[in-house]
Amino acid sequence: MGRADEIAALGETARAALELEHRAREVMIGASRRAIQSSAASIRATHRGEFDASRRLAEEALDHLAGADEAIDGHPVLVGRGPLHDAKKELAEAWLTLALVQGEELPPPERIGVEPSAYLNGLAEAASELRREVLDCLRAGNLDRAEALMVAMDDVYAVLVTVDYPDAVTGGLRRTTDALRAVLERTRGDLTTTMVAARLQEAITAAGRQVGGGAG
Repeated sequence: MGRADEIAALGETARAALELEHRAREVMIGASRRAIQSSAASIRATHRGEFDASRRLAEEALDHLAGADEAIDGHPVLVGRGPLHDAKKELAEAWLTLALVQGEELPPPERIGVEPSAYLNGLAEAASELRREVLDCLRAGNLDRAEALMVAMDDVYAVLVTVDYPDAVTGGLRRTTDALRAVLERTRGDLTTTMVAARLQEAITAAGRQVGGGAG
């Protein structure tokens, strides 16, 4: 075999390997996109109180990501790439939001097939999603539940703030945790304001009763 033939053969082998990798990547991107869509729909269903639909959509997202993982099996260069990591973070957020809102046990990373970095980022996002639930409770006058949800947000933040590794390892967890802190402080302010107003109203009502009783 001449040098030109040798180089051509090597080029063909590399081209064939890259074609397989390209096809695997295309499947992974498509499956990741569908998983993100199902996860977002699951979170919306959770906020509407449609928990059965939320769980079904989260399971659907899980199936999509199983397909993505299967597609890139044997292509280690594609593992942990952007679209798949983002999809797994969204999947974790969907499952964890559902569990936190329903007061259920949080599914561990291996149960939903995600790596620790995606799981922790999803946990931070799920805690941020609780703000909406807290505000709904405040509007409904359900202060006890609002306070319980706030405590869950605080517990998540207390854990995440201790995870001190480079962003390359955690998938940008520090930024996600900082965003959660901002949401947490706004929510704490809303809850405190509402609770103070409720106590003030109770005091005014009680004083009104005393005045009315004395006048009688």
